[in-house]
Amino acid sequence: MGFLDKVNEQSPEKALAWEGTFAEYLDLLKKKPWIGQSAHSRIYNMIVSQGVSQVDGHKRYHFFEETFFGLEDTLERLVEEYFHPAAKGLDVKKRILLLMGPVSGGKSTLVTQLKKGLERYTRTDQGAVYAIKGCPMAEDPLHLIPEHLREDFYQEYGIRIRGQLTPLNALRLQEEYGGKIEDVKIERVFFSENNRRGIGTFSPSDPKSQDISELTGSIDFSTIATYGTESDPRAYRFDGELNIANRGLMEFQEMLKADEKFLWHLLSLTQEGNFKTGRYSLISADPLIIAHTNEAEFRYFTQNDKNEALRSRMLVIPVPYTLHASAEEKIYEKMIRESELSDVDIAPHALKIAAIFSILTRLKSSSIRQIDLLHKLKLYDGEHVEGFSEEDVTELKNEHHDEGMSGIDPRFIMNRISLALIEKEDSIVNALDILRSIKAGLRDHSTIGEKDREKYINLIMLAREEYDNLVKKEVQMASIESFEDSAEALLNLYLDNIERYCQEETLVDPITAGEQGADEQLMRSIEEHIGVSESAKRGFREEILIRASTYARKGKTFSIHSHEGLYKALQQKLFSDFKEVIKVNTSFSHAAGDKSRAVKDVIARLVDKYGYSPRAAEDVVEYVGSLLHY
Repeated sequence: MGFLDKVNEQSPEKALAWEGTFAEYLDLLKKKPWIGQSAHSRIYNMIVSQGVSQVDGHKRYHFFEETFFGLEDTLERLVEEYFHPAAKGLDVKKRILLLMGPVSGGKSTLVTQLKKGLERYTRTDQGAVYAIKGCPMAEDPLHLIPEHLREDFYQEYGIRIRGQLTPLNALRLQEEYGGKIEDVKIERVFFSENNRRGIGTFSPSDPKSQDISELTGSIDFSTIATYGTESDPRAYRFDGELNIANRGLMEFQEMLKADEKFLWHLLSLTQEGNFKTGRYSLISADPLIIAHTNEAEFRYFTQNDKNEALRSRMLVIPVPYTLHASAEEKIYEKMIRESELSDVDIAPHALKIAAIFSILTRLKSSSIRQIDLLHKLKLYDGEHVEGFSEEDVTELKNEHHDEGMSGIDPRFIMNRISLALIEKEDSIVNALDILRSIKAGLRDHSTIGEKDREKYINLIMLAREEYDNLVKKEVQMASIESFEDSAEALLNLYLDNIERYCQEETLVDPITAGEQGADEQLMRSIEEHIGVSESAKRGFREEILIRASTYARKGKTFSIHSHEGLYKALQQKLFSDFKEVIKVNTSFSHAAGDKSRAVKDVIARLVDKYGYSPRAAEDVVEYVGSLLHY
């Protein structure tokens, strides 16, 4: 089948189309009661239909997982504090959802995700929407049920009816159907932002020229001669964003920039479920309104006493930047994957180091814990840092509630990454290229003050130090054949010696400890690499023995990865012993104009074990060689 044949195939909407009378709709409602759900309930069910996981006691919604990284806690709060209770009909559904956060933090992307998801969901059986046929507002058919019968309807169907029949459909009911609600035509509708059905977007512009009709609809003056009066509902265009978003979702972009005449219309809509327009009675509507703004505008808005009524009808969800470096890295990977530069050779750690710099700019120094920003970053990213527990991480996160609401935004970093990719499209882009691009961008960034610029440049240096440590470690490990075996052998030798040492310390006559005593020089050569002093060595050795004994009692093997500090000490000991070998392995023979066999072996291991391309591995070996020779 060719491409044009696929284009001309029957559309999904035609295949799913349904039309019938209100009586037939009620029969359908008996079989599928979920089709009578509210806008809030439909969006909540749309989210959970994609699956929900439990991770460390927190809910993770799969609906967001391919688009958002590092905002899991924010998304959990959004769903559990707003969508879930609103879906149950609780009072929170009468609130405007306001997403508040820094630029490029994902607010607009989040709303777009909900819009696209809602479009797809209304094309499924569980998300099906039925409306009075020909209604520009896709009105809920259940509004046809008279007020005095709604309690009886609830007893039979278990569905609460909220809202009144619009003036237009009330007139149609009498003139087209003779007041017989059972004959009113009902059809299945499909939400589409492009087709202006079920999804609306309102963006404020010049308050002097923007008309309220963009929000609530307008009078069609060309029809007044036909219908005789402006108050005839047939003379009204139900084409405002609130009209078309009925039973779906309306995005109110940069809401707090809008003129107050637009905002006051939302008061009765959120509280009573209706709004006033023109010379008509109140019009019932059931849209979920999502607005977004930045922190500065929100603070200015709340300082004005006139806005207190509207403020009380908002539920504010902060949307900060992510504070997880691994998540920030995924954001960059996704952006590059979706670009035309997805085939550019990007060296390992390049995007990671860019992400580390970004997160460092967003973190705040702790006054309750002695911890530097880089270690704090690693804790937030789930890495173990010696001396800190999960409780410490929670305490650090609770120290600054606005952490993540400032700093460098992903868009700026991605712009600088893109520039580095373009400049080196035919070669390799490494972490240093990206850091240089970021530094150059900071000099030209008009909104960054001199104080922040100096701070950020210092953080670039910190990110580069982290990069140097990462690549040195990889090249060092690639230079030492069978590193894991060597480290395990050294660990076992160390454990044997500290066991003898502890036995000797407890005996009255040390000679009876055995012919071979503990090798103090070996133990200290390991311990000194992580700063264990002479006075602290006994405590450290006893700690290691206790942990090894605990592992043995549980049937586990105490390995080089069982104690972070000891693992680092073993690494450094091996690297120190093999330092000259590493220097040789990372040196190029410039006289011969070729790489030594040892260098080729290191490059091969970097490619096989660490994901480098041959060119990237060659570059990093040369770079590490220059570091080690200083």
